Amino acid sequence: MDVQNIKGIGEETAVQLNEMGISTVLDLMEYLPYRYDDNRLKDLEEVKHDERVTVEGKVHSEPALMFYGRKKSRLTLRLLVGRNLIQVTFFNQPYLKKKINIHDTITVAGKWDKNRQTITAQKYSVGPQTKKGDFEPVYSVKGSMTVNTLRKFIKKAFEEYGDFEQENLPSFLKEKYKLADRQKALYHLHFPESTEDMKQARRRFVYEEFLLFQLKMQMLRKIEREHSKGIQQNYDLMKVKQFIGTLPFPLTNAQKRVVNEISADMKSPYRMNRLLQGDVGSGKTVVAAISLYSSVTAGYQGALMVPTEILAEQHANSLSELLEPAGLTVALLTSSVKGKRRKLLLEKLKQGKIDILIGTHALIQDDVQFERLGLVITDEQHRFGVEQRRVLREKGESPDVLFMTATPIPRTLAITVFGEMDVSIIDEMPAGRKTIETYWAKADMLPRVLSFMEKELANGRQAYVICPLIEESDKLDVQNAIDVHTQLVHHFGERFHVGLMHGRLHPDEKDEVMREFSDNALQVLVSTTVVEVGVNVPNATFMLIYDAERFGLSQLHQLRGRVGRGSEQSYCILLAEPRTDIGKERMKIMTETNDGFVLSEKDLELRGPGDFFGKKQSGLPEFKVADMVHDYRALETARADAQKLVESTSFWEEEDFAHLRAYLQATGVLKGEKLD
Repeated sequence: MDVQNIKGIGEETAVQLNEMGISTVLDLMEYLPYRYDDNRLKDLEEVKHDERVTVEGKVHSEPALMFYGRKKSRLTLRLLVGRNLIQVTFFNQPYLKKKINIHDTITVAGKWDKNRQTITAQKYSVGPQTKKGDFEPVYSVKGSMTVNTLRKFIKKAFEEYGDFEQENLPSFLKEKYKLADRQKALYHLHFPESTEDMKQARRRFVYEEFLLFQLKMQMLRKIEREHSKGIQQNYDLMKVKQFIGTLPFPLTNAQKRVVNEISADMKSPYRMNRLLQGDVGSGKTVVAAISLYSSVTAGYQGALMVPTEILAEQHANSLSELLEPAGLTVALLTSSVKGKRRKLLLEKLKQGKIDILIGTHALIQDDVQFERLGLVITDEQHRFGVEQRRVLREKGESPDVLFMTATPIPRTLAITVFGEMDVSIIDEMPAGRKTIETYWAKADMLPRVLSFMEKELANGRQAYVICPLIEESDKLDVQNAIDVHTQLVHHFGERFHVGLMHGRLHPDEKDEVMREFSDNALQVLVSTTVVEVGVNVPNATFMLIYDAERFGLSQLHQLRGRVGRGSEQSYCILLAEPRTDIGKERMKIMTETNDGFVLSEKDLELRGPGDFFGKKQSGLPEFKVADMVHDYRALETARADAQKLVESTSFWEEEDFAHLRAYLQATGVLKGEKLD
C-alpha cells in the first residue's frame, strides 16, 4: 500500500520519503530508529568521558555570548548540577541569551567532557525534566524532513494500518523464547513507554533478523551439500587409529574433536566444505596430516595448497616426517620444480604414484592432473582468490574441501561471514608450549629494548623487527622499514647481520631473504607485515614491533606468532605511544593474553565488524536492530534453530512456516521448488 494513503502525506512529502527508501506504509512502519537518546538523569560521577548525558540543574551565571568567524557563536553558562558546578556550551544559538536566565532550572542533553567538566549541549529545555519515557528514538532523515514530522507519520501509519502488520515467526519459537508479537514489538521500537518495552521489542527483532539471515545461510548450505555430488570416503578406521598412535605427541581434546568432525564429513556422501580455525601453534598441521592419511586409506590422493614457496617447503618437510614412515609418498610442487623433475613428478601424480602433493598456486596449472583426488586443503585460504581455490577443487570429481587459517576469526563473524560453511575450531594449545612474554614499551625505552635484543642474539637466537611502512611518509609519523634497517645495521655493526624484507621485493627476493633468515645467515630481520603469515623459524625468540598502536589486535597477535616456535622462551616488545583510550587498551590486552580467540573478540569489540577484515571486505550483512558483537548468543541460537528448520519435514509442509518459506523465495534462495 502506497505511503500516500496516510493522511497528511502528499506528493512532495512522498518524494522525500522515497529518497529515504520509504515507498509503502509497511516501509514507513519498519523504518527504525538508528539510536535512542537516553533521557534518564544520571549522576555525573558515573558518566564516562565523551558519553551523551542528560542533566538537570540551576543556572549559576549569566549566559555569556561570543561571536567568532562568519555567523558563528558560542554561548556559555555555569550550571549547578547536584554538588557539581559545570560549564554548558551552546554553539550557534545566540537567541538563547534572551531565553535562559540566571537561577532558571534547565534540562540539558549533550556530550560530557569529564576532563574539562563541560557539556556541549545538543538539546535543552527550560524547567525540570519533562520527557515522557526514558528513551527517545532518533531517526535518519533527509532534506527538509524532521525527526518529529517523521514520528507523526509513523504514528498515523500504526493508527490507520497497524493491523496489517503480519506475524512471521512460527508460534512455537515465539513461545519457546517468550517473544513479543511482531506488531506490538514494532510499535514499541518507535514509541517505548518504558525501558522494559524497548528491551523486549529489541530482543524480538534481534532474534528475527538473525533467524531470517541464518535461514538463508543454512538454505544455501543445504543446497550446496545436496546439489553437489560428493565422495563418500570409506577410510580404514583401524589404520587411522594406528597412525594417530605413532604421532610423537598425544592429540589435544580440541584436535580430537576437530578430527572427528572432518572424518564425519569425509564419510558422508556430501562434499565437505569446512573452515578449520586454529591459533598459531595449535596443531592444525597434524589435523591436516590425519585427514590426508585417512583419504589415502580410502584410495584417494590429497593436495595441500599454501601461499608461499617457503611455506610449501616447510609443510612438505613436516608432513613427510609424519606420513612417509606410514608408507605414503609426499611430493612438493612449486615454480622452482622445472624441466625433467617436473615432468617426472606430474607423470607419477597422474598415475597415482604420489599420495600427497604439496605446493603453491603451481598446483592449479593445467598440466597438473591427479589420478583420483579426494581431499583438497587450502592453508591461509584468505590469501588465495576464489577462482584459484575453485580451479584446485576441480582437479578432482567433487573432492572434499578443507580451508585452514591461523587468523582467529571471532565466532560471531565466522558463523555470519562463513555461514554456508561448517566451522571447526582448535581452541586448545598443546601441553608444554611456553607463553610468549609480551611487554609494552615507550619510545624513550628503545635503548633498553635493543640491549635486551642483543642479549638474545648473543645467545645464538634471532629477532624480527616489524615496521608499519616501507619508506618515509609525510603523512604518517611512523617508523619505516628502510630507516630502521639502516639504524640497526649501524647499531650492530659487524656483530650481527641485519636483513630487510618488504612487499615491494620480487617474490624470489623475498624467498631468498627468508631462506637466509631460516639458515641463520641473518640474525635480525627488519620487515613490514609480509612476515605475518606462514614463516617458521624456531630459532627466532625476539620480536620488536614499532608503532604497535597502528595495528589491530588480531594482526599484532599474528605477528607475535612468528616467535615462540621453538623450545626457548620468546619475547615480544610493543613499542607504542598510543594517544587514544582504545590504543592504550589494545596494548594492555596484548600484554595480558596470548589467546588469539580472546584477542579477536576484543578486537571486534574495539573496532566493530566492518573494520575487522579491512574496508574491502564485503559480505557482512547490515542489520537494522541486531548487533553481531553484543548479540552473539542470539546469533548462535538463531543459527542452530535455522539449521533444524531447513532439515525438518514440517518446515516444508506446515502453515506455521509459510511466512519463512515465502521469505526464502523472495530472497531468491528458493526458486519456487520444494527441496526433498
